[in-house]
Amino acid sequence: MSDVGNQLGRVIERERAAAELQLSKEHWVRLETRPSNIEGTGMVSARDCMKATLRMRPDRVIVGECRGGEALDMLQAMNTGHEGSLTTIHANNARDAISRLENMVGMAGINLPHKAARQQIASAITVIVQGNRLPDGQRKITSIQEITGMEGDVITMQEIFAFSQKGVDADGKVTGHFQATGIRPKFADKLRNHGINLPDTMFDASKRYE
Repeated sequence: MSDVGNQLGRVIERERAAAELQLSKEHWVRLETRPSNIEGTGMVSARDCMKATLRMRPDRVIVGECRGGEALDMLQAMNTGHEGSLTTIHANNARDAISRLENMVGMAGINLPHKAARQQIASAITVIVQGNRLPDGQRKITSIQEITGMEGDVITMQEIFAFSQKGVDADGKVTGHFQATGIRPKFADKLRNHGINLPDTMFDASKRYE
């Protein structure tokens, strides 16, 4: 095999290994992005995948990671009858995640006013789950926040659960607990309508989860 063939083979293997979603469910379709070939053609972008997905009339859409203009397509899907859809993005905290999402909407090349973009975000997204790598290398959920709407030009949020770090043990492992903030989320009523009942005790601020 030529050097070009070897390089192309390595690219293909990397792209196969980059598939983030492995769902053990029936009736689902996975679409993957693809870089352009050595001739500069054949690229399949995340936006291409989103457009193809919506043509399939899915019940929900899951995007492994939003990195650019596909964020706008994702928000529009969430706002047009695809409840239960979700995606991931990289950000320092929940508030920064909203700012980054707004910036990615701007990357779609559509002249959408900032307030309109925030309205799309506020109406499309219900919950932001923040995951962090702790100083000892552990990965933990550190915050669960609910988007409650908008006040003026600002998206409003309320924290439902948070990780409280207490210290480091003799082995260098971070210690702490996960607990409710005492706020009962608005989405609990929506879940009840779908047959999922969350007990009020779950949101008791005195209750801790190790």
